Amino acid sequence: MVQKDRQSTAEPLDEIDRDSYEPAYNQLVNILRHQIAAGIFRPGDRLPSEAQLCGRYQVSPMTVRRAINILVDQGVVSTAQGRGTFVKPPELGTATFDLQELQSLFSDERTTARILEAWPVSATERAARKLAIPVGTRVIYIRRLLCQEGAPVIYHREYLIYDPTLPTVEAELEVTALRDLFDGSGGAVLKKGELIIEATVLDEEEARLLQAPVGAAAFSLEHTFYDFDDRPASWGWFICRGDRLRFRTTVGIHETA
Repeated sequence: MVQKDRQSTAEPLDEIDRDSYEPAYNQLVNILRHQIAAGIFRPGDRLPSEAQLCGRYQVSPMTVRRAINILVDQGVVSTAQGRGTFVKPPELGTATFDLQELQSLFSDERTTARILEAWPVSATERAARKLAIPVGTRVIYIRRLLCQEGAPVIYHREYLIYDPTLPTVEAELEVTALRDLFDGSGGAVLKKGELIIEATVLDEEEARLLQAPVGAAAFSLEHTFYDFDDRPASWGWFICRGDRLRFRTTVGIHETA
């Protein structure tokens, strides 16, 4: 009964603008999202029927169906055959985190990467497994320190497949800003990458380079980059001080998608 009372007393907040260039179905999506975000329809509530929405907003059944399908795709509502369309509760499993703060460090003009070491080495068992090569294969091991205005913020270690016929190694050694590793301006062209973020603590070497206490909280960002033949080209990891990086997201209904 509470649901019925709330829906029956709530006045619609929006109208379809017939003079707008925005399609009516998209306007209806935004209207319903707005109403859900405002609490007019709450998790578990049933939305008005197709006929009710058609009558209320003077739109065709096709427009309503298209709007509902978009809301379903966005994870805002779910449909049940013969029962109707229902508002979904927030789901933690749908939360996504971006790397904008990390990307900002890479793209900041004040941020530079200093090569600490670059040597040919024999691939260890772990490096060989990550790069899909035999143990002992010759690879290039590179260590970098990412600094911002002279202060160290990220320590980077990386193993590269060594191929003298390709410019990858030479390009990476010439990189002076880590953003070049991702936008291709360093000369290395990569198809895709896999990233794994884990919580960790700084060991003695990491703490010394990042000027932080041993055991301080940090993030480990492991990466594997692939060439256009889907073969691993490099594997490594970034270690970032925990006080220099945060990840944020919002769970629930937004006004717009």
